[in-house]
Amino acid sequence: MASADRRPGDQSSPERWLIALDIDGTVLREDGSLGDDTLREVRRAVSLGHEVMLATGRSVSMTLPVLQRLGLSSHFVVCANGAIVLGREPTAALGYVPAFVETFDPTEVLTTVRGHLEEASFAVEDADGVFRFTGSFPEGALAVSRERVPFEQLLHVQATRVVVISPDHAIDDFLSVVERMGLHKVSYNVGWTAWLDIAPEGVNKSTGLEHVREVLGIPRSRVLVMGDGRNDIDMLEWAVAGGGVGIAMGQAPEEVLAAANTRTATDLEDGVALALARHFQA
Repeated sequence: MASADRRPGDQSSPERWLIALDIDGTVLREDGSLGDDTLREVRRAVSLGHEVMLATGRSVSMTLPVLQRLGLSSHFVVCANGAIVLGREPTAALGYVPAFVETFDPTEVLTTVRGHLEEASFAVEDADGVFRFTGSFPEGALAVSRERVPFEQLLHVQATRVVVISPDHAIDDFLSVVERMGLHKVSYNVGWTAWLDIAPEGVNKSTGLEHVREVLGIPRSRVLVMGDGRNDIDMLEWAVAGGGVGIAMGQAPEEVLAAANTRTATDLEDGVALALARHFQA
């Protein structure tokens, strides 16, 4: 783990909250659009003095444009399901630099998964946010920096995460295959479709957010998170266990709803806006 040698000034107050928002299916609708009400409420929460940030499975290059769309200049951004935490650095080219980075050798997990899903497509993201992949991935699904390589070149790369997609599998079948793999040495989450994110052992959105919370000095009881996917379960459980608020989007699967202590409307109904308006009244 690498950490930045800087700490934002203590800006905590009895009223200040850490608000962490997932992107896809939460801040953004599944078609990529951003609701006017959501944008307004996010900016209002910032104006009230709260720390509003993104916590996503997206790569760095796919996350920062969303931050800009929201008009946020958060102290930190959690990317790659917690494996990469960016810290704000105004003098840097993109305005952010790595603050915490977790990596692992993906060789064993790649060979294990390939043994069960021979027709799947594989990608490995490194600490610089570069994706190397084999097979076929939808355009825009990985990162700006991507390179198609033979499968063997994915091995022994120090990875922040591995991504596996298997479009020929229905989600229930895919979940069944994943469970049979016994991926006990790494953390993994399955997305809405046959999409598998594999992170370093013990790393998820909640571990990245805990780094952020400690640096900012905000109590766990003043944490609010929102998400809709299976990779948000750890984050929701972390918020709830600390006495904070874990909000599941209305369209979330049952296991995600079960991890939260409240729910809001769907992404299409601007559920983020409704939740922020309810919890942070002017």
